[in-house]
Amino acid sequence: MPTVSVGRDLLYEALGRTYTQDEFEELCFDFGIELDDVTTEKAIIRKEKHLKEDEDIAGDEEIIYKIDVPANRYDLLCLEGLVQSLRIFLGVDSVPNYTVADISKQSMLKMHVKPKTSEIRPFVVCAVLRGITFNEARYNSFIDLQDKLHQNICRRRTLVAIGTHDLDTIEGPFTYEALPPSEIEFKPLKQVETFRADKLMEFYKSDMKLKKYLHIIEDSPVYPVIYDRNRRVLSLPPIINGAHSAISLKTKNVFIECTATDLTKAKIVLNTMVTMFSVYCERKFEVEPVEVIYSDGKSYVYPDLSPYDMEVRLSYINGICGVTLEANKVAGLLNKMQLNAMKSVSANNDCIFTVSVPPTRSDVLHACDVAEDVAIAYGFNEIPKRKPTSIKPLPLNEFTDLIRVEIALSGYVEVLTWILGSYKESFSMLNRKDDKSTAVIIGNPRSADFENVRWSLMAGMLKTVAHNKDHPKPIKIFEVGDIVVLDDSKDVGARNHRKVAALYCGATSGFELIHGLVDRIMQVTGNPFVSPGDNTGYYIVRSDEPEFLSGRQASIIYKGKSIGTFGIVHPQVLENFDIPDPCSFVELNLGSLL
Repeated sequence: MPTVSVGRDLLYEALGRTYTQDEFEELCFDFGIELDDVTTEKAIIRKEKHLKEDEDIAGDEEIIYKIDVPANRYDLLCLEGLVQSLRIFLGVDSVPNYTVADISKQSMLKMHVKPKTSEIRPFVVCAVLRGITFNEARYNSFIDLQDKLHQNICRRRTLVAIGTHDLDTIEGPFTYEALPPSEIEFKPLKQVETFRADKLMEFYKSDMKLKKYLHIIEDSPVYPVIYDRNRRVLSLPPIINGAHSAISLKTKNVFIECTATDLTKAKIVLNTMVTMFSVYCERKFEVEPVEVIYSDGKSYVYPDLSPYDMEVRLSYINGICGVTLEANKVAGLLNKMQLNAMKSVSANNDCIFTVSVPPTRSDVLHACDVAEDVAIAYGFNEIPKRKPTSIKPLPLNEFTDLIRVEIALSGYVEVLTWILGSYKESFSMLNRKDDKSTAVIIGNPRSADFENVRWSLMAGMLKTVAHNKDHPKPIKIFEVGDIVVLDDSKDVGARNHRKVAALYCGATSGFELIHGLVDRIMQVTGNPFVSPGDNTGYYIVRSDEPEFLSGRQASIIYKGKSIGTFGIVHPQVLENFDIPDPCSFVELNLGSLL
């Protein structure tokens, strides 16, 4: 969870009252956040520099509150958002009405995007905060929010990079370009010298803060760069802004640009920046739009601060929360969480809420998020504890446990492998090609080991054998678990399947050994081996899967459908996983048997 550091006195002043520490901890708990630590600026510096308590250092003795907030609540990453949310939760303020200034397209500032940017960072979104008033605390909060967003949703600037500029020092229209580094020259922020972009990369390799971002663009033949109409460099995203347009305490008009590889994330970041600090603008909660024009002639106006609506049933909310609440009570609780709810009644007398989600609440994506907010506002401690009406397991889980016992009795040892896996291991190492319609791919994986959700248990089990290949043979392992495949008919775009897989590794591993295990599984589930076409049991037909050896594999047919495959693993697959001994493998769908 991200941690936000705020001055206690400044926080209490903004909230409009003071609290004891216990009272504030209770308020945090009620709102779903946590007061993690109470410290001072001097104590923080001592800790960072590993100094003793009696060593004198420069710094304030102001009390600092470190508050843990949910990772998806980007609006709580600064004092402004935290205070606004708490005041609305306490009923002191109403939800702000964020507006985009009503100006014509001719009057708007424009950002022209050149075609070459598609090679490196294809998207840009922009906005203007007019008539803003900074003091030292507000300015520091403005800069700190950018840093926290960069580390969080922006994924260390790989997805989105934020640039903020003093609009009075530059002139539109602006251009977003991608040029060879040797053609870009400017004075970067906090520097007195002018650098060429390629030389700048060398310069910042010794900078503790910026060197971790260099890899994003340094190997690219072109670097992204933003110019104003006089060819003054605003920024070299995602590395550094230009010194010419640096904002200060005297800045009155702020131009914000976010370049990105992910347009959705860029919109969220821009909305977060402008909604949090438009409170300090001359026209409170009003943001000036900017038109972004692409080389193909398409143009878009940002930011989009309009709320979006979703429908949620009262019965669904009560079912999730575990309490029975009246419609008016639920509407009031949602208003405390910044969600405006209008109610209507359906044909079966179930109340339906049309929930209006403001631009600050990008975390609300599904009806379950709305139900969670109701539970938070109602109070988790107020939800009565109760025993489940039935302690009987789900039929699929009960069936799964019975299968586990039978396979274990056949001499196989159960293993548990990762739900996420490497893209290479899931496809090319299994002699497979991605058909783009099966596997759920992780959009921005933190590691090459976790790039997709497993669509088969095979890769994980082969890795298990590869890491234990010195174990005495034969190795007999099995796993029962869920896999995930794409499904457009589901609201989340995917569905789970419960599968069972077993692997036999040894010098004598053959088709008949794994077939014996298949026969045992089918027999104990009441499905004997039968002739093709007979629906009273199962039969096998020849299959042609690339991960198995041709002519030594078969599909398991049950009630006219293939529910799995077994056979001898292809030698190339074994070589890919560095397994020296032959292996036979089976994987079948348990849900089909149930």
